[in-house]
Amino acid sequence: MAAALFAVDPVGIGGVLLRSPAGPARDQWLSRLRHWLPAEAPWRRVPAHIGDERLLGGLDLVATLNQGRPVARTGLLAEASGGIVVLAMAERSSPSLASRMAAVMDTQQVSLQRDGLALTLPARLGVVALDESCGGDEHVPGALTERLALHLTLGPRPMADAPPAFDLPLARAKLAEVRIDPDIVSALCEAAQVMGIDSLRAPWLAWRVARAAAAIHGRREVSAGDAALAARLVLGPRARAWPKPPDEPSDESTADPPPEPPPDAAPPDEAPEADSTQQPLDAPLEDRLLDAAAATLPPDLLAAIAAGLAPRKAPSSSGRSGSLQRSLWRGQPIGALRGELRGGARLDLLQTLRAAAPWQPLRRRERSAAGPRQAAILVRREDFHVRRYRQHSETTTVFAVDASGSQALHRLAEAKGAVELLLADCYVRRDRVAVLAFRGLTAELLLPPTRSLVRAKRSLAGLPGGGGTPLAAGIDAARYLAESIARQGGTPLLVLLTDGRANIARDGSPGRPKAQFDAMAAARAWRASGQGALLVDTSPQAQAAASTLAAEMGARYVALPNADSKAIAGMMRAQR
Repeated sequence: MAAALFAVDPVGIGGVLLRSPAGPARDQWLSRLRHWLPAEAPWRRVPAHIGDERLLGGLDLVATLNQGRPVARTGLLAEASGGIVVLAMAERSSPSLASRMAAVMDTQQVSLQRDGLALTLPARLGVVALDESCGGDEHVPGALTERLALHLTLGPRPMADAPPAFDLPLARAKLAEVRIDPDIVSALCEAAQVMGIDSLRAPWLAWRVARAAAAIHGRREVSAGDAALAARLVLGPRARAWPKPPDEPSDESTADPPPEPPPDAAPPDEAPEADSTQQPLDAPLEDRLLDAAAATLPPDLLAAIAAGLAPRKAPSSSGRSGSLQRSLWRGQPIGALRGELRGGARLDLLQTLRAAAPWQPLRRRERSAAGPRQAAILVRREDFHVRRYRQHSETTTVFAVDASGSQALHRLAEAKGAVELLLADCYVRRDRVAVLAFRGLTAELLLPPTRSLVRAKRSLAGLPGGGGTPLAAGIDAARYLAESIARQGGTPLLVLLTDGRANIARDGSPGRPKAQFDAMAAARAWRASGQGALLVDTSPQAQAAASTLAAEMGARYVALPNADSKAIAGMMRAQR
């Protein structure tokens, strides 16, 4: 049904997010969709690593050099106008690719303003994003998923039943005549609000799906069943909250007795069975839409939503490496930009020729006026384009351990175990670990950034505990080390183990008020540096001082009264 709805109105519905591994089930679904589309509708596949030149179009270098004038080359999105584009491995597509496709879906046209070209080409198309991710490390960019009305998950096995017989050409012809009651539109909006959907695009897409469903069934007006189908396909997968059921009366004697059955009612053993998961036909439309949306949710997701554990959006960057950084020397190619050949930059010959090609007639006239022509292609300094690369930087986890007080031995044992567990992963992840401790009057770097497990054990083995808590000195030392790592091209991540109660100021003088003031100032300086941090409250009970310190640092706060090394290592991996 989802494939048929999308085939009726690809542009209005926007697209389909198809979560499925490569296999016969996905191939069967795509084959049915292509069969239901008009025969003349284009079908194009977009690789996740496609460049802007092929996606949007650009300068045809060969034709431009041959004809002596700028000649445009049509991009893949413009070629697919009136049809479908299939985005392969959508979970690996870059945010820039998703934003470009989203802009084309919104405007239904491709605007090309570069290389001496100024073109606007129609691009009325639908998108099928193939999500092959197996876990939470990869996800399709939100700019694209928000515009795809239908979110489907296919099993590994193909469907055994034959495809239903739909008169889709007639449905396309009658789609513009389908009307929808304003009450149904209001019910879709209210259902989206109750489900915690904060995007106005969702009820709009549900409205488009409901119209397509009515057109498929030959109706000129959207029915409640069409709206329920739209709620299942569009609103259900986007649900982030669920209404709590009303409280049942505790005293059965005060409850109203059930009504007496009418005389002509069937006996209980002959009464038709009622579906407990569906609302009666006379129930409010909003309740029926909510029940229809709930039918599409897996039981574990519905239970999590009911418990208030709505799924959060995936982080913007995740995986086994540090943050992405641009480079001019090595990494994954991400295109070219105008620049000079200095500092080891590499010339992108093709882009340089593309920049020089539109100016050849003018430059040849200038050259002929100045003297005889000596070059077939005239290239100037402003035409130079250098290659750009992108690579993951190395992650260095900095453990800052509060080694003061009576609980110091416990905290150090937790830190030692967590460092050893993380170092075991560093051989695979190519990450480094550093450890510094603060006690008495100053902070001390016990372990410079390293991957050596033996060296880490030796550095932590003889660390004594006790004394004052120079919290400001510890945060400052961690910030200096993190800035040094960042200057070297790495990605630092701080894990601060403390209870947040300082009693030694920056200048080494005792006194809790001044020490707390200096600690907050150091925390704000860390936040200004823009580095990530995780604060682990190691006190027996969660302390407000530690929570306030984490807020000032912009760090994630975790209270672990009974923390162990495995828990700290697990949370560190999640934060990274």
